[in-house]
Amino acid sequence: MRFMVIVKASKDSEAGVMPSTELLTAMGKFNEEMVKAGIMEAGEGLHPTSKGARIKYPTGQGTVSRGPFSLSGDLVAGFWLIDTASLDEAIAWMKRAPFGAGDEIEIRQVFSTEDFGEALTPELREQEER
Repeated sequence: MRFMVIVKASKDSEAGVMPSTELLTAMGKFNEEMVKAGIMEAGEGLHPTSKGARIKYPTGQGTVSRGPFSLSGDLVAGFWLIDTASLDEAIAWMKRAPFGAGDEIEIRQVFSTEDFGEALTPELREQEER
């Protein structure tokens, strides 16, 4: 099962405060453990929203808003894409992540082609695989 682990933004990440050498070292070690275990597919940090944009589609046409955006629970500072046998295994791994007090992550299962059932026709399945 594939999971997206979403690292929530903080006041520091939105201010562009870079992690310390100690945190980068600990995170590198944690990532290396996940790679060696064969579960880490990707993982990246994101620039603050001041360097980003949002596009909303109120009438079907895209309307662009450039950052920064207000700090809220929905802002993302980074992510991992991991493949584990279950949500419980994903949780067990992520409980070991080197985060500090007040940090927050969210774990969400990624859809697989099987999840779409008959709605995913053979043609759509072939397109998805490409």
